[in-house]
Amino acid sequence: MANNKPVEETRTSIDEVNDTLTGIGEKVQSNPKVIVWGCIAVAAVVAVILIYVYAIRQPGQNAANNALGQADIELLMGNDSVALAKYQQVAADHGYDAGNLANLNAAIILYKEGKYEEAIGYLKNYSASESVIGASAKSLEGDCYVNLKQYPQAIDCFKQAVKISDNNPHYTPAFLLKEATVLREQKDFKAEAAVYEQILKDYPTYGSEIGVDIKKYLERAQDAAK
Repeated sequence: MANNKPVEETRTSIDEVNDTLTGIGEKVQSNPKVIVWGCIAVAAVVAVILIYVYAIRQPGQNAANNALGQADIELLMGNDSVALAKYQQVAADHGYDAGNLANLNAAIILYKEGKYEEAIGYLKNYSASESVIGASAKSLEGDCYVNLKQYPQAIDCFKQAVKISDNNPHYTPAFLLKEATVLREQKDFKAEAAVYEQILKDYPTYGSEIGVDIKKYLERAQDAAK
């Protein structure tokens, strides 16, 4: 009896599978229109995706890249005002990578012109994710806030730049140094000293690379914090 039990269980499992398959087959036979319309629906979705990629997305990207290239040429020729107008147009009319870069380039020109609030507007529309360019863009936003004397916002931007830069030995300590400078302006000497300590701990050669005595800055901040 004990030996027959596994056989009966196996037979039962197989019967259940067969019943399930038979049931599916009967449903397919009794509902051919459902299957046909399902296939048509899938084909329609695929067609829409292909139309978007080849008829809309790629031409849109090409147009955006061409417009960005024209703006770059104007910038290289020293026609900053013309380049700015073109970058602004690309940013307004196009998405994709070209539109994103146009926001950044427009912000850079506006910053040079001292139009910090306008520059911030374009920087906020820029996707700052890449570890070098993205972090530098966020740092530039912080510089804009510094010039507007909006120090809490500036510190927040420098902190974000540090995070985005992903421990880059050349950029991350530079953003930390900017943060420390603003903290000193706010007379938050204890926080300033903590930033210098972080630079010395994580990037011990940075000070000598740029010709700055970080230890001296640390001692100055520690004395002021007493």
